[in-house]
Amino acid sequence: MASSCTTGYSHLPLVHHFELGEGMQLQVTVFGSLKWGNAKVELQLRNCSNMWILHWGIVYHGQKNWVLPNEHPAGTKSYGQTALQTPFSKNGDVYMVILELRDPKAQAIEFVLKEDGRNRWLKRNQQNFRIEIVQDAIVATPIPKDLVEVKAYKLWESKGRPKGSPQQEKQDYEDALREIQSQLSRGISLDEIWSSIRPSNSTTNADSKKHLTPQNGATTSIYNDPRNSTQQAYSTRVADNNEQLLRVIPIYSTTTPAYQRKHDVGQWLHKLSAMQAKGKLFAAPSLMDLVEKSFGGDKIILRQKFHIDNHEIVVLYRGDRHLLIAVNMKGDTVLHWGVSQVSLGEWLVPSPDILPERSKLVDGACQTYFKSMTIGQSFFQYVDINLQRKDFMGIQFILWTAGIWMKNKGSNFVVGLKPIKTGCGKSEGTAKWLLDEIARRETDAERSLMHRFNIATELIEIYQNEGETALIGVLVWLRLMACRQLKWNKNYNVKPREISAAKDKFTSSLQRIYLNQPDHREIIRLIMATVGRGGHGDLGQRIRDEILVIQRNNNCKGGMMEEWHQKLHNNSSPDDVIICQALLDYVRSDFNIGVYWRTLNANGLTKAILQSYDRPIVSEPHFRVEHKRGLIEDLSSYLKTLKAVHSGADLESAIDSCLGCSIKGHDFMNQVQVNPVGLPLRLQESLKFAKMHIEDSDIGLLMEKLLESRIELHPLLFTSHGRLKDLIFLDLALDSAVRTTMERGFKDLNSTNVQDIMFFISLLLENLCLSTFENEDLIYCTKDWYRISETYKPNDQQWALQAKAVVDRVRLILSQKSQCYQEMIQPTAVYLGLLLRVEKWAIDIFAEELIRSGSAASLSVLVNHFVPTLRKIADVGSWQVISPVEVCGFVTTVNDLIAVQNKVYSKPTVILANRVTGEEEIPGGVVAVLTPDTPDVLSHVSIRARNSKVCFATCFDQSIFKNLKLKEGKAISIKLRSSSLVISDSSDSGISCGRLVPFSIPRAVALKKKTFGGKYAVSFEEFTSELVGSKSQNIQYLRGRVPSWIKIPMSVAIPFGVFEAVLAADLNKDLAKQLSSLVPLVKGGDNSKLQAIQETVLLLKAPPEMINELKNKMRRSMIPWPGDESEDRWTNGWQAIKKVWASKWNQRAYISCRKANLNHDHVCMAILIQELISADYAFVIHTRNPLSGDNSEIYAEIVKGLGETLVGAYAGRAMGFTAKKSYLDSPIIVGYPSKQIGLFIKNKTLIFRSDSNGEDLEGYAGAGLYDSVIMDKAEEIILGYSSDRLIADKAFQRTILSKIAKVGKVIEDIYRSSQDIEGVVKDGEIYVVQTRPQI
Repeated sequence: MASSCTTGYSHLPLVHHFELGEGMQLQVTVFGSLKWGNAKVELQLRNCSNMWILHWGIVYHGQKNWVLPNEHPAGTKSYGQTALQTPFSKNGDVYMVILELRDPKAQAIEFVLKEDGRNRWLKRNQQNFRIEIVQDAIVATPIPKDLVEVKAYKLWESKGRPKGSPQQEKQDYEDALREIQSQLSRGISLDEIWSSIRPSNSTTNADSKKHLTPQNGATTSIYNDPRNSTQQAYSTRVADNNEQLLRVIPIYSTTTPAYQRKHDVGQWLHKLSAMQAKGKLFAAPSLMDLVEKSFGGDKIILRQKFHIDNHEIVVLYRGDRHLLIAVNMKGDTVLHWGVSQVSLGEWLVPSPDILPERSKLVDGACQTYFKSMTIGQSFFQYVDINLQRKDFMGIQFILWTAGIWMKNKGSNFVVGLKPIKTGCGKSEGTAKWLLDEIARRETDAERSLMHRFNIATELIEIYQNEGETALIGVLVWLRLMACRQLKWNKNYNVKPREISAAKDKFTSSLQRIYLNQPDHREIIRLIMATVGRGGHGDLGQRIRDEILVIQRNNNCKGGMMEEWHQKLHNNSSPDDVIICQALLDYVRSDFNIGVYWRTLNANGLTKAILQSYDRPIVSEPHFRVEHKRGLIEDLSSYLKTLKAVHSGADLESAIDSCLGCSIKGHDFMNQVQVNPVGLPLRLQESLKFAKMHIEDSDIGLLMEKLLESRIELHPLLFTSHGRLKDLIFLDLALDSAVRTTMERGFKDLNSTNVQDIMFFISLLLENLCLSTFENEDLIYCTKDWYRISETYKPNDQQWALQAKAVVDRVRLILSQKSQCYQEMIQPTAVYLGLLLRVEKWAIDIFAEELIRSGSAASLSVLVNHFVPTLRKIADVGSWQVISPVEVCGFVTTVNDLIAVQNKVYSKPTVILANRVTGEEEIPGGVVAVLTPDTPDVLSHVSIRARNSKVCFATCFDQSIFKNLKLKEGKAISIKLRSSSLVISDSSDSGISCGRLVPFSIPRAVALKKKTFGGKYAVSFEEFTSELVGSKSQNIQYLRGRVPSWIKIPMSVAIPFGVFEAVLAADLNKDLAKQLSSLVPLVKGGDNSKLQAIQETVLLLKAPPEMINELKNKMRRSMIPWPGDESEDRWTNGWQAIKKVWASKWNQRAYISCRKANLNHDHVCMAILIQELISADYAFVIHTRNPLSGDNSEIYAEIVKGLGETLVGAYAGRAMGFTAKKSYLDSPIIVGYPSKQIGLFIKNKTLIFRSDSNGEDLEGYAGAGLYDSVIMDKAEEIILGYSSDRLIADKAFQRTILSKIAKVGKVIEDIYRSSQDIEGVVKDGEIYVVQTRPQI
């Protein structure tokens, strides 16, 4: 069929979209070309209520300042001599400004927006908006006009076919055009777009679904050919008023980015409060904490809490049979109590020998006055009852306070004293007292879902202020229930409306906590995703009533339907949603019973489960064919009722709940009205589209609409909306729909082009940002991904390296999130699971399954699929070889390398370590360490590997690493090929154990013990090998030898022997004795005493003579003396000095010395003191490439901020580059940064660098073993790279990297040997802070 196109401009119009916040949108369209003498820029503001002014100018090629054009629209005024101001004029629903440009020198227009009458300005990321003007016409393939008309009709149809004005019809046409252009820009062909709007001839089969999907019995209108009938329908609706040319945006254009879609994700930032961010789980010490601290929390075997109004009652039972009852009440309070021996229902008078002080026996009870206790600003009262060796079942009591009797909801307070057996469960990191209470009440909870949710409400109200661990306890309990690990019903009949009411009450409590405790919103969302919302109005009762109507209307009163009816009346549950869906699928398949069972089984329901209900379902459904239509209508309506009560995160139900709906069945079934929440119009339209197209095979547009809905909804989730929980459930449903929609598309990944994968990654990143609290790292990744997408160049190596760096960081975040859930949630799952006798397999995978069911899982799959593509384009292979050594050994897998660093293996061993921080030692007997982790090439473990001739490499291919793990215990051979590894099987007999001789330094080199030379401080002119280590000597040697453009900071040093002299001073004699008693224990093998030695060193006091001498040396050397600012500043400096000395006994250094046969007693510590340079960037240079061994090539790494993130255990990679020594002006970047954290210090401070006599020995590099300490704590800043100058400004990048490379060459020439050099960049200047021989 021929397609028609209208005429108009002969070039491609370029369209830019900007989200301005508060629903405002700006669209800028550029028509024409200055090459042909005329360009038009049309600016449209949408969804704004006030008047706005365009504050603008044009920019010439090669200039930065604005130029004011001679021609401008009517109404324009000059703003001084710097800008023009043009008011927007209203045109229908939009405000417009049209600029005509004829100056051929103009490269771009720049502008900001000003609200008329107010001093309010809108910028783009704190900068001007900038729109490039097209210089050359772009030839483009026309878009068929009939395709746009069909698309516009489909959009109109998706809105429910509203009656509209000609302006609205034109708007639909323009929206359709933009949507097609967006699809074409992502590489989708015209034929594919035609296919996507042509109805499919196939129907969805229930047995092919992995998830329960909404079914409403309605279908979209179907036409035989959308190119005629749909077009005809559209043509009757819209006049031919679209005479503009429709053009395709080229997939790869040199004038406009291939990727235009992005949001202001910075608006979605959520940070934990300072207290929560530091890991403090409770906002303030609770009464339970205070009582445990006062009375021995390590001995507690039972805890219980009660809350009555604003009063809290805590009961603790210790292993020595002391029962403690504490209250937060003021004024005289009396405990009126009795004991139980046979059952908890008893109230017996206690015997006189167990009565506490101030007790008296009254008729049938004992009365005891509470004692007062004050801790800091906290006050409580307590009674301590010594039960001695008497074996009581429990205790009952009530309280007398303020002239009234206080009871527990009208009953006595009851505490059972028979502790629950905990098996092997550990309670560390859990709200143990809550978990014990849950276990105690499980018998009651399993009676029905009503009981369980009522108990959950009671517990959540009591423990809501106890912090994250308490909420996690409720989450784990309810998720175990949802996974059918706990009973839903046991010999108890309950009405559906009672279950619905219990759920409604519980979720209302969660809504209050969500609103009042922002730090815990992520946990609250996890809980809400586990339960249904509870129905509105009489929906709960309708579950009971409507099944009777279905049976009557459709003549199905016996068999399976009657069994289901009895179950529904007895105890409705989420299983009923699945059963109803299965019945619908069964009816729609023309009563194919196999379809019924496939739907049940796919959602976890088996015959055994159906038969296990209190009211079992043992029969299969049988319906009469003539009732098919009525059954579909009635069951579809009934499914909505069931979902409204049981399925909080079901998309259709959640949308209906928020938009409002009428639920009406067939024949005699009455209608129920669900009132709308009241949502913005744009959000309503997106939700309607998502609901209608949720099963579309073209997932791209659907996912965009789902994300658009979440973005529009996001601000509403932080308001005190009366139906906030419905909005939260809607957001959870949208989040889930994004995940399941993406999972549908995984089957097509292998045939998906690069740009589409990039597009989907951006959607999933946005989705995860919206789902995550404490999301700053993710937001920066999303911004970086926008930059990557905008700069895409097919098969460009540098682009692929940048993209890989962002993907690596995303994977790191996902890994950290998984580890966080393991550490935060799994301990509770283990402890509570054992208490409740949950199956071990369900406990073991609890946190893992929670992670897999969330937003991160689909993103992980997608980026892992994309990594091989990026690595192929970047030509980096599957390995980064950090220490290139060919070896043979036996495979052993460990989770953390640090866990085995003290071990000595008896045969040559290749360790596969899941995690390597960079701070570890290489275990004895290890010939290779292979890891998927990414330690820096100059981390401690990397240096140790190269020093010990151990093969060390990072594997970037998960499948390779997974296959290596299958070789556990087997022998393998590792060979080098180019910059990669070749691994093959090896025979056991071919492996020699001769390699296992413990590494030691050459016997000719001895570690000479240094003595105190009488000086507490020396200036750099006085540095000698007898006074200071090689670090200080090298700095002295460089000064005066390097050119002036290389800066060397001034230095003084605390020489060898000063530590020993300070320790021997009279004011430290007690500490010296303590230290002398600990050192022999360490020598005897008790490494646990190393920490005690370090703590002892930190208690040293500074002799006055040392303070005076150090002060004078620093002042003469123009280094700030910290005591000049305040005494506290000197205290900080002295503490830093002691930390450097104490690092002689850190575990890593001690183990390394032992392995190298160095006498640890002979290690002496000098300290190099320098003023810290507040670096923009820090770098390390290896003047011989350590990865390839190429002596003609420099390799360097650079990070933002201080260098501690480069040499310390900070996750992610630095920016790496190489430079040939013969061509230093052309550095080549081999890896872009993925470091998450940068360290920064704004104020002037000092750094105290360790400088021992055990570093840089022949054959042994001790660098990095000991600590260098900054006097003030550096601030950790989460890094973003999208606007970092070293990434975005290529000229600046080349200048800085070339300078760094030249530094390496200069210093290597001075020493005439390969060097490892550390330095920083500050305001473009290069500072070298230390150098050492390269090993």
